[in-house]
Amino acid sequence: MDHTLRVIISGGGTGGHIFPAISIANALREKRPDAQFLFVGAEGRMEMQRVPQAGYEIKGLPVAGFDRKHLWRNAAVLWKLMKSRRLARRIVKDFRPDVVIGVGGYASGPTLDEAARLGIPTLIQEQNSYAGVTNKLLAKRAARICVAYDGMERFFPAEKIVFTGNPVRQNLLDAAPPKSEAVKAFGLVPGKQTVLIVGGSLGALTVNESVLGNLPLVRQQTKVQFIWQTGGYYSQSIQEELARRGKPDNLHVTDFIADMAAAYAAADLVISRAGAGSISELCLLGKPAILVPSPNVAEDHQTKNALALVQKDAALYVKDDEARELLLPFAINTVQDVERLAILGENILQLAKPDAASDIADEALRLAGMA
Repeated sequence: MDHTLRVIISGGGTGGHIFPAISIANALREKRPDAQFLFVGAEGRMEMQRVPQAGYEIKGLPVAGFDRKHLWRNAAVLWKLMKSRRLARRIVKDFRPDVVIGVGGYASGPTLDEAARLGIPTLIQEQNSYAGVTNKLLAKRAARICVAYDGMERFFPAEKIVFTGNPVRQNLLDAAPPKSEAVKAFGLVPGKQTVLIVGGSLGALTVNESVLGNLPLVRQQTKVQFIWQTGGYYSQSIQEELARRGKPDNLHVTDFIADMAAAYAAADLVISRAGAGSISELCLLGKPAILVPSPNVAEDHQTKNALALVQKDAALYVKDDEARELLLPFAINTVQDVERLAILGENILQLAKPDAASDIADEALRLAGMA
């Protein structure tokens, strides 16, 4: 009888970490239906809800990120890290995985480090064009490092790197409705150019203020309409502001878009942060995009992600501190330039790696000795 594959997948914190993790687990389950999985995340973070919703067990660690601006506040962080390492070691010993996969986020550090110390092969999935501190440290003991950008040997040993791309939500292609139906689903008008505005799973203040500050310009558009995901954190204040100032008829506003396949299908142009997961989805779908990198991330990796596409004429880019003034006028001009949209769409599609989750799963199976 074949050995039952046992896999720990660790990381999380945002949708950008969670969706790839679940995609990898699903790909492994397709290849090995009897496989057993355990996720390890950070207590109180998004993964503690999203992973069980996807049908997988998860355990939480009390780990937290370092406060780089206020170093004196890190005593509690260090205590949580030591406690998390002890818990991670116990979790790994009890579950006895054949391979441990890290997708980034606070919890992946202690989990992968303890697994490597116990002699269990580890695989890192580095999503960004600029490697994070945790993954650079974990790479010393990792057996395999799956990357999504060229030139990652400047961070990792070249012999460990495999270019796989980033996994994305698997329903984006399969569940996409025709464009006209998608537009109608958002209460908008088929035939008009549509701009989708998203700030990530938690929302983005600058992007939201870029829209609020340009409501008169939005209202003036007769050929352009907008789908705007505000994020739950900002939803109430935005709704109050729109009630006071009047919501333009060509603007659909929601705190969260459950059906992103429909939202992408409706869009001729996407305004987005430059997280690795978002970029991978845009590549997969060949969507023209204006990227507004978040300045509030480690090593400013979103700007580096965005520039990697801009250099290949596969996306456009607006700096966060210039977005309030420039973003909406730039988007309105761009979405009406059909030739420019076609070039951007064709170039970004060339960067897609639609089999990323399956390829990462194959690497994990090889490390587990079950390929």
